Amino acid sequence: MDAFPTNTPEKSRQNQLLAALPDAEWLRWQPQLELVDLSLGQVLYESGAKMPYVYFPVDAIVSLLYVLEDGASAEIAVVGFEGVVGISIFMGGGTTPSRAVVQSAGMGFRLRADAIKSEFDRSGPVMHLMLRYTQALITQMAQTAVCNRHHSLDQQLCRWLLLSLDRLQGNQLLMTQELIANMLGVRREGVTEAALKLQKAGLISYARGHISVLDRPRLEKRTCECYGVVKKEYDRLLPPSKAS
Repeated sequence: MDAFPTNTPEKSRQNQLLAALPDAEWLRWQPQLELVDLSLGQVLYESGAKMPYVYFPVDAIVSLLYVLEDGASAEIAVVGFEGVVGISIFMGGGTTPSRAVVQSAGMGFRLRADAIKSEFDRSGPVMHLMLRYTQALITQMAQTAVCNRHHSLDQQLCRWLLLSLDRLQGNQLLMTQELIANMLGVRREGVTEAALKLQKAGLISYARGHISVLDRPRLEKRTCECYGVVKKEYDRLLPPSKAS
């Protein structure tokens, strides 16, 4: 993983949690934040492994996956510029049974585990901000489980596309159908069929791993209520980015 100079305060404010830090805490964090390149497919932590850092994505997306003994996996949550990867560090668990994999390449900031734990132990604004984010993340995990159980693959794909787009700038995703299938925990043929339906309806275009959303309002109408539940909870719990 490539690391870059840390004197990039404007870029760090592009992460919503970092932007929401009070000035005193933000200034204290600046020397400790390290800008890193998050490459596609990079594993930030494995199931049960000790986590040396938390990561604050800027323009990358990270998938939290649960991996079964036979190697099958399914996405339980997605994290972008609105959040942080590695909540078990400051929640006290230290490890987690999930795996964190970069779904869309980009940049992010990392902070040492001992530094975030020290900030959390101050029981100040950082702790309250991280707890609100954790509540939003738990909502996403719970709603994903409900969606995967009760809604069609077509609806699941719409939800997944919308959640991913909310964490990127623009309306395009770089993602193969095989990777999407791994995220949703379904067969690739099912994703192919669902994507073709959306393409024929004029909602998306898909070619060589490039997905472009052509009609977001109609895509939102086509998805299930799970997307709206998750978005409403994030909007309610997290302050808007100062960079916006």
